[in-house]
Amino acid sequence: MARISRSSILQWVVIAILLTALPGAVHTIIQTRDPYLFTQRFFEDIMARLSGPGRFRFILQPVVAIFLGSRDGMKDARLDHAPFLWALLFHRDRRDLFRSAISSLRNLIALSILMDVISQILIFRQVRPGAALLVGPVLIGVPYALARAFTNRLARLKGRNSEMRAS
Repeated sequence: MARISRSSILQWVVIAILLTALPGAVHTIIQTRDPYLFTQRFFEDIMARLSGPGRFRFILQPVVAIFLGSRDGMKDARLDHAPFLWALLFHRDRRDLFRSAISSLRNLIALSILMDVISQILIFRQVRPGAALLVGPVLIGVPYALARAFTNRLARLKGRNSEMRAS
Protein backbone atom coordinates (compact mmCIF):
# COMPACT_ATOMS: atom_id res chain seq x y z
CA MET A 1 0.00 0.00 0.00
CA ALA A 2 1.35 3.43 -0.94
CA ARG A 3 2.26 5.75 1.89
CA ILE A 4 0.67 9.19 1.82
CA SER A 5 3.06 12.02 2.71
CA ARG A 6 2.28 14.87 5.09
CA SER A 7 2.94 17.23 2.24
CA SER A 8 0.20 15.61 0.15
CA ILE A 9 -2.23 15.69 3.06
CA LEU A 10 -1.53 19.38 3.66
CA GLN A 11 -2.04 20.21 0.00
CA TRP A 12 -5.32 18.27 -0.18
CA VAL A 13 -6.60 19.92 3.01
CA VAL A 14 -5.90 23.36 1.53
CA ILE A 15 -7.59 22.43 -1.76
CA ALA A 16 -10.63 21.04 0.08
CA ILE A 17 -10.97 24.19 2.21
CA LEU A 18 -10.70 26.48 -0.81
CA LEU A 19 -13.21 24.42 -2.80
CA THR A 20 -15.59 24.45 0.16
CA ALA A 21 -15.33 28.25 0.43
CA LEU A 22 -15.69 28.84 -3.31
CA PRO A 23 -19.50 28.65 -3.64
CA GLY A 24 -19.99 31.17 -0.81
CA ALA A 25 -17.44 33.52 -2.34
CA VAL A 26 -19.06 33.28 -5.78
CA HIS A 27 -22.47 33.90 -4.19
CA THR A 28 -21.12 37.01 -2.41
CA ILE A 29 -19.63 38.33 -5.65
CA ILE A 30 -22.93 37.82 -7.46
CA GLN A 31 -24.93 39.46 -4.65
CA THR A 32 -22.68 42.47 -4.19
CA ARG A 33 -21.26 42.76 -7.71
CA ASP A 34 -17.93 43.35 -5.97
CA PRO A 35 -15.03 41.27 -7.37
CA TYR A 36 -13.10 42.10 -4.16
CA LEU A 37 -9.59 41.41 -5.49
CA PHE A 38 -7.61 44.63 -6.00
CA THR A 39 -10.45 46.83 -4.80
CA GLN A 40 -10.17 49.40 -2.03
CA ARG A 41 -11.80 46.95 0.37
CA PHE A 42 -9.20 44.29 -0.49
CA PHE A 43 -6.34 46.62 0.41
CA GLU A 44 -8.11 47.74 3.60
CA ASP A 45 -8.51 44.08 4.55
CA ILE A 46 -4.79 43.49 3.96
CA MET A 47 -4.07 46.25 6.47
CA ALA A 48 -6.55 44.67 8.93
CA ARG A 49 -4.64 41.37 8.64
CA LEU A 50 -1.44 43.16 9.67
CA SER A 51 -2.97 44.07 13.02
CA GLY A 52 -5.33 41.14 13.57
CA PRO A 53 -4.87 37.52 14.62
CA GLY A 54 -2.03 35.87 12.75
CA ARG A 55 -0.04 39.05 12.15
CA PHE A 56 3.15 37.27 13.22
CA ARG A 57 3.01 35.29 9.98
CA PHE A 58 3.78 38.48 8.05
CA ILE A 59 7.20 38.26 9.69
CA LEU A 60 7.71 34.50 10.06
CA GLN A 61 6.72 33.38 6.57
CA PRO A 62 8.96 35.85 4.68
CA VAL A 63 11.87 35.00 7.02
CA VAL A 64 11.46 31.29 6.26
CA ALA A 65 11.15 32.08 2.54
CA ILE A 66 14.34 34.17 2.69
CA PHE A 67 16.14 31.28 4.42
CA LEU A 68 14.98 28.80 1.75
CA GLY A 69 15.81 31.25 -1.05
CA SER A 70 19.29 31.81 0.36
CA ARG A 71 19.87 28.07 0.62
CA ASP A 72 18.75 27.52 -2.98
CA GLY A 73 20.76 30.56 -4.16
CA MET A 74 23.92 29.07 -2.64
CA LYS A 75 23.14 25.79 -4.40
CA ASP A 76 22.68 27.70 -7.69
CA ALA A 77 26.02 29.46 -7.21
CA ARG A 78 27.83 26.17 -6.51
CA LEU A 79 26.35 24.74 -9.72
CA ASP A 80 27.28 27.97 -11.57
CA HIS A 81 23.67 28.71 -12.51
CA ALA A 82 22.54 32.19 -13.48
CA PRO A 83 20.80 34.26 -10.80
CA PHE A 84 17.26 32.99 -10.20
CA LEU A 85 15.12 35.89 -11.46
CA TRP A 86 17.27 36.42 -14.55
CA ALA A 87 17.20 32.72 -15.40
CA LEU A 88 13.47 32.50 -14.70
CA LEU A 89 12.81 35.26 -17.23
CA PHE A 90 15.41 34.65 -19.94
CA HIS A 91 16.91 31.13 -19.89
CA ARG A 92 15.73 28.04 -21.71
CA ASP A 93 15.66 25.90 -18.56
CA ARG A 94 13.20 28.23 -16.77
CA ARG A 95 10.62 25.44 -16.50
CA ASP A 96 13.04 23.30 -14.47
CA LEU A 97 14.01 26.31 -12.38
CA PHE A 98 10.36 27.09 -11.64
CA ARG A 99 9.78 23.45 -10.66
CA SER A 100 12.73 23.53 -8.26
CA ALA A 101 11.35 26.69 -6.63
CA ILE A 102 7.90 25.13 -6.27
CA SER A 103 9.33 21.94 -4.77
CA SER A 104 11.27 24.02 -2.22
CA LEU A 105 8.23 26.12 -1.36
CA ARG A 106 5.31 23.72 -1.81
CA ASN A 107 4.57 23.18 1.88
CA LEU A 108 5.29 26.78 2.81
CA ILE A 109 2.88 28.04 0.14
CA ALA A 110 0.18 25.60 1.29
CA LEU A 111 0.68 26.72 4.90
CA SER A 112 0.57 30.38 3.90
CA ILE A 113 -2.73 29.87 2.09
CA LEU A 114 -4.13 27.94 5.05
CA MET A 115 -2.99 30.63 7.49
CA ASP A 116 -4.58 33.31 5.32
CA VAL A 117 -7.87 31.39 5.31
CA ILE A 118 -7.73 31.06 9.10
CA SER A 119 -6.97 34.75 9.57
CA GLN A 120 -9.85 35.66 7.24
CA ILE A 121 -12.22 33.54 9.32
CA LEU A 122 -10.98 35.05 12.58
CA ILE A 123 -11.00 38.66 11.38
CA PHE A 124 -13.76 38.86 8.76
CA ARG A 125 -15.91 35.79 9.54
CA GLN A 126 -15.76 34.77 5.88
CA VAL A 127 -13.30 33.30 3.41
CA ARG A 128 -12.28 34.88 0.14
CA PRO A 129 -10.45 32.06 -1.70
CA GLY A 130 -9.02 34.41 -4.36
CA ALA A 131 -7.42 36.60 -1.71
CA ALA A 132 -5.96 33.57 0.07
CA LEU A 133 -4.50 32.29 -3.20
CA LEU A 134 -2.94 35.68 -3.85
CA VAL A 135 -1.79 36.96 -0.46
CA GLY A 136 -0.27 33.72 0.82
CA PRO A 137 1.94 32.90 -2.17
CA VAL A 138 3.02 36.54 -2.67
CA LEU A 139 4.08 36.68 0.97
CA ILE A 140 6.32 33.70 0.28
CA GLY A 141 7.26 33.99 -3.40
CA VAL A 142 8.62 37.53 -3.51
CA PRO A 143 11.07 37.20 -0.58
CA TYR A 144 12.12 33.74 -1.81
CA ALA A 145 12.85 34.88 -5.36
CA LEU A 146 14.73 37.98 -4.25
CA ALA A 147 16.78 36.07 -1.65
CA ARG A 148 17.63 33.28 -4.10
CA ALA A 149 18.78 35.72 -6.77
CA PHE A 150 20.68 37.97 -4.36
CA THR A 151 22.44 35.08 -2.57
CA ASN A 152 23.49 33.52 -5.86
CA ARG A 153 24.87 36.83 -7.11
CA LEU A 154 26.67 37.49 -3.81
CA ALA A 155 28.17 33.98 -3.65
CA ARG A 156 29.39 34.22 -7.24
CA LEU A 157 30.97 37.62 -6.60
CA LYS A 158 32.63 36.30 -3.45
CA GLY A 159 33.92 33.30 -5.41
CA ARG A 160 35.38 35.56 -8.11
CA ASN A 161 37.05 37.76 -5.50
CA SER A 162 38.57 34.67 -3.84
CA GLU A 163 39.87 33.48 -7.21
CA MET A 164 41.41 36.91 -7.95
CA ARG A 165 43.19 36.95 -4.58
CA ALA A 166 44.51 33.41 -5.11
CA SER A 167 46.05 34.28 -8.49
